[in-house]
Amino acid sequence: MWDPAVYHRFDTERSRPFVDLISRVGTEHPRAVADLGCGSGELTETLATRWPAARITGLDSSVEMIANAAAQGTRVDYHLGDLAQWQPEPDTDVIVTNAALQWVPGHEELITRWARALPPGAWFAMQVPGNFAAPSHRLLREVAATEPYAAVLGDIVREAPVDDAGGYAARLLAEGARVDAWETTYVHLLAADGADHPVLRWMEGTALRPVKAALDDTAWRSFRATLDAKLAAVYPARSGRVAFPFRRIFVVAQLQEET
Repeated sequence: MWDPAVYHRFDTERSRPFVDLISRVGTEHPRAVADLGCGSGELTETLATRWPAARITGLDSSVEMIANAAAQGTRVDYHLGDLAQWQPEPDTDVIVTNAALQWVPGHEELITRWARALPPGAWFAMQVPGNFAAPSHRLLREVAATEPYAAVLGDIVREAPVDDAGGYAARLLAEGARVDAWETTYVHLLAADGADHPVLRWMEGTALRPVKAALDDTAWRSFRATLDAKLAAVYPARSGRVAFPFRRIFVVAQLQEET
C-alpha cells in the first residue's frame, strides 16, 4: 500500500528528476500525453501547464495515489490501472514514465511494445532509479536475508530490476528512434533532524513499502530498527545533513517521423 504522505517527505528531491526528464522532451503541441505511474498527481499537473491544449492522462496502480490525484479536481484524467496492460491511443504523442517501471516485471518488453504502437514523431521519456547497488539497498537486502525476516520476505526485496541507460537506448534505437540517454547521480543532502535516520525515512516511501506490507508490526519494528542502525554507520551526519548519493537512469526518445 502506497502512502502519499510518506512518499512526499522528500518532495523537492523526488521531483527534480521529473523536471530534468521533461526538459528534454522537444514537442510543443502534443495531442495526448500519458503519465504512466503518475503517483499522487502533483507532477502530472505540470504537464497540463506545459501543454495546455493536450489531453493529459495519469495512470497508476495504487488506489491511494489515484485518490489523491483525482482529489485535485483539475482537467487531468486520472485512472487506476496496470501499466503492463496499458496501450497508447492513436493520438498519444508523449509517454512519460517517471520512477515507475522498476516496479513492473518485464518492462523492457513493454517499452518495445509501446514504441511500436506510438504514432510517427511521438516521444517516449522514462526515468528509473539506478541505485540498487548503493549501500542503502545492499543493507536492505542483507537484513532481509537474515532470520526471522527471510522466511517471510522471500524474493520481495529485489536485486536489480532495471537495465542501464545503454540497454534501454539500444531497445529504442532498434525501433528507429532518435535517443538521448544519460545517467545522473544526485547527492541529496537530507536533514538529520529526527530520531530516525533520514535515509531510512526516504526508503520508507519506496523500497521499504513492500517489506512493511509483508511483515507483522513486531517484525517490522525490529527490521526497521536494525536497518536504521546500519544506515547510520554508512551514511553519517555532518553539519546536520546526511549526504545520500542517488543514481538515476534517463532515456528520452523520439520515434521516426514519416517522410
